[in-house]
Amino acid sequence: MISKVLVANRGEIARRIFRTCREMGISTVAIHSHADAGEPHVREADEAHALRGEKSSETYLNIDAILAAAKHTSADAIHPGYGFLAENADFARAVIDAGLTWIGPPAAAIEVMGSKIKSKELMESAGVPILPGAPLSGLSAVVSTATSIGFPIVIKASAGGGGKGMRVVDNPDDLLAAMESAKREAAGAFGDDTLLMEKYLTAPRHIEIQVFADTHGNVVSLHERECSVQRRHQKIIEEAPSVAIDHGMRSDMGKTAVIAAEAVGYVGAGTVEFLFQDDKFYFLEMNTRLQVEHPVTEMVTGLDLVRMQIEVANGGATLTHAPILEGHAIEARLYAEDPLNDFLPVSGRFHEFAFADVPGLRVDSGVEAGSSVSVHYDPLIAKVIAYAPTRDAAASILATALRKAHIHGSTTNRALLVRILEHADFLDGETDTHFLVRNDPAELGRPLADERTERLAAVATALADQAHERARATTMPTIPSGWRNVAGSFQHRAYQGQHARYEINYSTSAPFEVEGLGMVAAGRVSSDSAVVELDGTEYHFAVARYQTLRYADSPEGPVMLEEVPRFPISTPEDAPGSLHAPMPGKVVRVGVAQGDQVGDGDVLVVMEAMKMEHTLRSPHAGTVSQVLCEPGDQVESGVVLVVVA
Repeated sequence: MISKVLVANRGEIARRIFRTCREMGISTVAIHSHADAGEPHVREADEAHALRGEKSSETYLNIDAILAAAKHTSADAIHPGYGFLAENADFARAVIDAGLTWIGPPAAAIEVMGSKIKSKELMESAGVPILPGAPLSGLSAVVSTATSIGFPIVIKASAGGGGKGMRVVDNPDDLLAAMESAKREAAGAFGDDTLLMEKYLTAPRHIEIQVFADTHGNVVSLHERECSVQRRHQKIIEEAPSVAIDHGMRSDMGKTAVIAAEAVGYVGAGTVEFLFQDDKFYFLEMNTRLQVEHPVTEMVTGLDLVRMQIEVANGGATLTHAPILEGHAIEARLYAEDPLNDFLPVSGRFHEFAFADVPGLRVDSGVEAGSSVSVHYDPLIAKVIAYAPTRDAAASILATALRKAHIHGSTTNRALLVRILEHADFLDGETDTHFLVRNDPAELGRPLADERTERLAAVATALADQAHERARATTMPTIPSGWRNVAGSFQHRAYQGQHARYEINYSTSAPFEVEGLGMVAAGRVSSDSAVVELDGTEYHFAVARYQTLRYADSPEGPVMLEEVPRFPISTPEDAPGSLHAPMPGKVVRVGVAQGDQVGDGDVLVVMEAMKMEHTLRSPHAGTVSQVLCEPGDQVESGVVLVVVA
């Protein structure tokens, strides 16, 4: 029987697996890169083993180093989590060859289903419906095949998922650039640049079936999840059950998923993914691992999928029939990324990361206060899940929890998630994979707090800042804040918000006027909270400060302000036409040289950060006057890469 599990992963999934292991009385081992040395998953394991380096290739993708860690710590089993080596057949074989228990499916199943090309061939032979498609070869053959299938088509990495190595192509002229970019991204993410193409459906739903199998011949469907709301072909909202699936369709899709699992000789937890449109479904892929969104299935079935994985690895039997669905669960993926800037990932530190303890709410998080988001790994930082008897109630619980959470530090997609959950189309069940095409992410992702709330927050922050200074005063600390022996003098502070700059002339002892609000008064004030009274209503804010930054949290939504210094410091300006690195990362390709003529929007540089490629384009037409980077450079956020005069 398994007695000590090494989790070959990091972040929230490592913590999730440790939680079940503790409940089962199983010892745990964490592995970590240098960049992750102080992160929560390292502290929560019974033992932690450091892997040399920071890059994934040196650490979480290093099979020899992980097996050496298992030997050093006397672990007798390895759980791969998801991502990294979770769907690597060579890793599964290496674990078994080392005499360890592999908490996952057979290597042969991983190998077949890990190739979109091989898996489609197998599914077609098993009678599972598939979309028309073909492997990619030379450009002329690709153009011919794509034309016969009919545009638009989608190019995919055969070896991977998660939106990496995937490009939608609308016409033949864009095929070559899409193939080259997808190849680079696939090679970097999966070590395999094999591509295929498929017919691209215009408005499908993404429906997946959770399956579970043991070594005793039991294969069952644990019903569906809908994961249609996506950005960059990667899920951000998942739920169970789907509003689009009735009992008959649920049964049909479940039976088909079981056929798929049986065809590949599957064991353990797996997910068969389908595209669903016009009451028809088509095989997309099978994920031979635990899914990111497995919590929603757990919450509507009452099962612990990690426990079941361990029990099956121990030789135990699993379910013999599908469980009953109860209630509704919705998961939101919280990413360190900026929806207002084309979802660019954002690195940085979290000063505070806290959610209220609310019935029906579950937070699977990879970060805590003090954690950092590294440029080396995926920007997923937490999964926030709500469960309730109805879908509307679950959406309300989740949106409210996200709105009220204290998240101080790195930029996240929190506002986007809240607005999706509150959107009329979402609440009506009108969701497909083009939800964020019809609804502008920049509009949905704008700050949750409007300008009026931000102005109130600036008032509260000024009052709390003054209280903070008085609490630390060493000279005449008993004198009231702002006291003067001549009445009528106000104190002054200024803050830059996301909507505007606020000049606050305030008093702690008498009502005062604020532009855009009218007469307000200070209520209860301390260094970390303030009440602002306006028109007979009290507005409550929790205030936190980190150097010049202020975070004011309230039920109306979070506000971030920057204190404006009394004596501004001048800084040198970059040359006009400078193209800056939008995040820390690696320069993959430089497409121009000094003296080149470029047009508005031409590709200048391609960067790689957080396992994704990012194309940087010319801000205007002109002449390239400076090229300040070359392929292979590791650059920091904000540095100038190219100047176009």
